[in-house]
Amino acid sequence: QVQLVESGGGSVQAGGSLRLSCAASGYTSERYCMGWFRQAPGKEREGVAVLYTGGGITYYADSVKGRFTISQANAKNTLYLQMNSLKPEDSAMYYCAAATPAWGRACSGYAADPPRFRYWGQGTQVTVSS
Repeated sequence: QVQLVESGGGSVQAGGSLRLSCAASGYTSERYCMGWFRQAPGKEREGVAVLYTGGGITYYADSVKGRFTISQANAKNTLYLQMNSLKPEDSAMYYCAAATPAWGRACSGYAADPPRFRYWGQGTQVTVSS
């Protein structure tokens, strides 16, 4: 089955940048929706960004538009989340997840439906200080 391993988290000051990576292996389908989620203590898990591995489809939560960028490596086995202009409210555990879409355009709505994602990594901590 698909295995996901996140890395790249850390502690930064407000306004700084981090790039998270998600190494994926064990694909059993040709295409996936790949998502980044985050969860802060006492808060619900939030969909941050979603990408369709077949290309052409990306989604961003309103809270991160213009600051975060989701992308995949040329080899298509690594997912990235570039985070710029970080704010203290971005502090959370960040998780990489994979889902099998009915069709590529469905990925844009999957951020609001975490149960669609069958596979999850263990998370990487991001802490933004003020």
